[in-house]
Amino acid sequence: MSGARPPARRGAFERAAPSSADARATLRTLRDLLRFAISRFEAAGLAYGQGTDNARDEAAWLLLWSLRLPPDELDMWLDCRLAGTEIDAALALIERRCDERVPAAWLTGEAWLRGVRFRSDWRALVPRSLIAEALEESLADWLAEDMPEWLDAEAGPQEGPEGWPERVLDLCTGGGSLAILAALRFPDAEVVGSDLSADALSLAAENLSLHQLEDRVRLAQGDLFGGLAAGERFDLILCNPPYVNAASMAALPPEFLAEPQIALAGGTDGMGFVRRLLDEAPARLNPRGLLVLEIGHEAEHFEAAFPDLEFAWLPVTAGERMIVAATRRALDARAARR
Repeated sequence: MSGARPPARRGAFERAAPSSADARATLRTLRDLLRFAISRFEAAGLAYGQGTDNARDEAAWLLLWSLRLPPDELDMWLDCRLAGTEIDAALALIERRCDERVPAAWLTGEAWLRGVRFRSDWRALVPRSLIAEALEESLADWLAEDMPEWLDAEAGPQEGPEGWPERVLDLCTGGGSLAILAALRFPDAEVVGSDLSADALSLAAENLSLHQLEDRVRLAQGDLFGGLAAGERFDLILCNPPYVNAASMAALPPEFLAEPQIALAGGTDGMGFVRRLLDEAPARLNPRGLLVLEIGHEAEHFEAAFPDLEFAWLPVTAGERMIVAATRRALDARAARR
């Protein structure tokens, strides 16, 4: 999980919340609706972080969807006058977002990550993993420039291993977004998406069909590596695990509590699942294998839990210390020291 924030606090001076019924007669353009939605969202104290991180972007996303307009085009439509039925439908969506306090993606049935569309509903977390950005940017940079341990005694200097990765595992795949992005990023690789939840995997199957990737991405069900064949190994394991610590879980706003808690809650320090993963990952990685792990805002807990692990941070826009990269070699060395 990333980007969550607590609901906005009302100030000492109470202000009347805007009413759709009162505003209806004055709304004419998309600009009018956008302003109204922002005021309505702020008055309702909504929480963001499940695709957008502020009221304006959330309002724009919902309104453009309601009007069947492209999600990345807003300014050119702002001063267009809207039909009465369009305004009514948009207002109904605004009110649902305020009243139901569920992710906006569940109201539209879709989410966008790195420009790719995914189906989204109650069966899995809203697609938002920071690993998606790292796959396109910082991971490639790190492989090329900052990974001397990638070299072994027989291999000379190289900018990342040629033909790598041949096999990719998206562990805790949820609705399959990272598995799909990995398949698009590495078109020659075999990709597996694994999850404990049958509901999540049913959504992942729908997303594979949406992108016509059923023949390239295999889905598996099981706890941790339990859904995989014995001895099955990978060059790259991606994992956005449950990592939210208990104190943070207790403070989550309704939008995040609506999501599957099994995909969020990581125990007292958030590292419950991660401990098991780091213990078992070496047996599932090829000699030049790499684990890329999202730990979000839990950097301090991660470093405290694994002081004996050599790893690198893969920076993303949201922060420098949110994505971990650990090689098979480093994981083996940790195991040997224990």
